[in-house]
Amino acid sequence: MTDNTKQNIILAASMAATYQPDSLSNDKLEAATKGHGSLVLPVYAAANSIAEDVFCSISGKKTSCAEKMTILDAALGELPLDTVIEKAVKAAMSSGAAPENAALIVAALAYFAGSAARSGVPLGNRKLGAMARMHAGGARTSAIALVTGKSTHRIQAFPAYMAIYKALEEKKLTKVDGSTLPGFISGGTIYGHSALGEDYNIPELAYNGAQVGTKAMLNAMAGAGVTPLGLWPALIGATVIMEIVHPDAILGEEFGKFGAVNSSYMAGKGARDAANLPEKLHIRGTREEYDTATLLGDFALILKDVGGPSVIGSMAFSEIFAGFEEAPMIGAGFSGGPVNAPLGHVLGDIVPALRLLLQNGGDVFAAAEVIREYKMNSFIDPELAICSLNTIARKAEQVSRGKITNVCILASEGVRDRAVCRRADLTYEMMKNGKTVADAAKLLDEERRAYVEKRGSAILSGFTGHEIDLKFTELRSHGRRTDKFTERYWGFDSYVSYDVNIDGRPYHVENLSGKEVPAFALEGKNKDDPNWGIALQCGAIIAQELQYIGHTIINITVPAAVAALFDMDAKTAAKEAENGAYLTRSIPGANDKAAEVAKLAQSIYAEMKKPFPE
Repeated sequence: MTDNTKQNIILAASMAATYQPDSLSNDKLEAATKGHGSLVLPVYAAANSIAEDVFCSISGKKTSCAEKMTILDAALGELPLDTVIEKAVKAAMSSGAAPENAALIVAALAYFAGSAARSGVPLGNRKLGAMARMHAGGARTSAIALVTGKSTHRIQAFPAYMAIYKALEEKKLTKVDGSTLPGFISGGTIYGHSALGEDYNIPELAYNGAQVGTKAMLNAMAGAGVTPLGLWPALIGATVIMEIVHPDAILGEEFGKFGAVNSSYMAGKGARDAANLPEKLHIRGTREEYDTATLLGDFALILKDVGGPSVIGSMAFSEIFAGFEEAPMIGAGFSGGPVNAPLGHVLGDIVPALRLLLQNGGDVFAAAEVIREYKMNSFIDPELAICSLNTIARKAEQVSRGKITNVCILASEGVRDRAVCRRADLTYEMMKNGKTVADAAKLLDEERRAYVEKRGSAILSGFTGHEIDLKFTELRSHGRRTDKFTERYWGFDSYVSYDVNIDGRPYHVENLSGKEVPAFALEGKNKDDPNWGIALQCGAIIAQELQYIGHTIINITVPAAVAALFDMDAKTAAKEAENGAYLTRSIPGANDKAAEVAKLAQSIYAEMKKPFPE
């Protein structure tokens, strides 16, 4: 072998492994290009469109046009915002989003780009949700069509309606009894824009109604057997009451100076308090602060008019909210960490990218640097989290190119390249010294296991407020099944056991998902020990970080590519690499991807050895 053989093998293997986004993942990325089962690519497409108009095609100049998206109360048949929304919904729909989901996606992104949720002039009354729905061509419906994102199960808005209308019928939401009012009081300025309405009835009705609706949604989630996370119950509770309450009422001086506090704020406050959400939320990277009550109230106005998104629309919306630092505690999507999600969820960097671009005058490199930095600090395995961002952003660019995908690629490209080259180098050295490709893949998985144990314990120590030290004692398949398929692909039926110390007190969990979680939920096993719930939670978080590895399969594809350059058949190299990577082999598909990568690596390497024509 010549002196540059190693260099050429590593280069060929790395180029093959990163040839296209689909080579890096088991997730069905091509299906997502038309919205099948996920709206991740339509959200990127809509965000690219909005960013383009913010920086700024609607004026024909390349300066920031963000102020044009915030124009209110204009005597115009069409606002600049109409153009922005129309383009964005077309981008989302061409990427596979149905009209009702496109409307929700675009309204949410436009809001975070700086658009107001309302323009409250009666004659030219514009609501952001309605504008998005009409441009998308979505059907008009009520909040009854809303559904929570899927968290094992999902709940439609019916419990909130039932609870709110029952409370209305029983006259429990406001002290004002409409049956006692003289004629011509209700419906005019004597009520709606005066003391009885703005100081008493509207604040009571909005706040109390949102509380009742939110609590009903939380109870319904718990009744379905899922953790009652706060975001969607609060959104639905606030939205249902805002279908009833005067949406543009300005509250009395008791609540703030004229124009400062409106009815939707009180609905948001009631929902916030019922769901026990924090008073402030913060965008990742920029640290911009959003008042939670205002945010919930604004989105209640959006959601009441936006139409009837499907559950995948709600899931995408939840992931948009993963751009907040507090996402894990409010029940937003989980693409913000600490566990890295499957690629169909990886949307948590879109709003930070948009806000960072606004903060940095459109500088993609400045925005990218901040995203890379916060991702390094917010994930159990930041290297692979950043690799997965690169994969989905590159796939999104096959559908729609723009500043948002550019920022995400710039944030992740170097980390991905380093990750791939390191694995190629390790495999080369091991095979040169007589080890097999299966040995290399297994070692890479064992390195990741140890890293996830160590870093996961540290992150969970901060998250729980307890000193956590977790080590797996067993990670394999067949927690409760016996078939051949789940025997090979452990992610479908895991047997997870571990030792965990909590503040120095030792616990052992044997067969977490097959035995201990059902025993805790159904029999109340160890519920008298508050640490036992923490022990189960910690194991679940760290185990899922390992199980979701289908998003990035470079522990299989890169060793296979290197092995194929040691004169091994591409299919054999792929099979043996998958055999060795007992953790990355969580779900099927890596074998076929690795064979394609290995074959391409052989082709690239062969070309590298050919001389140029004389």
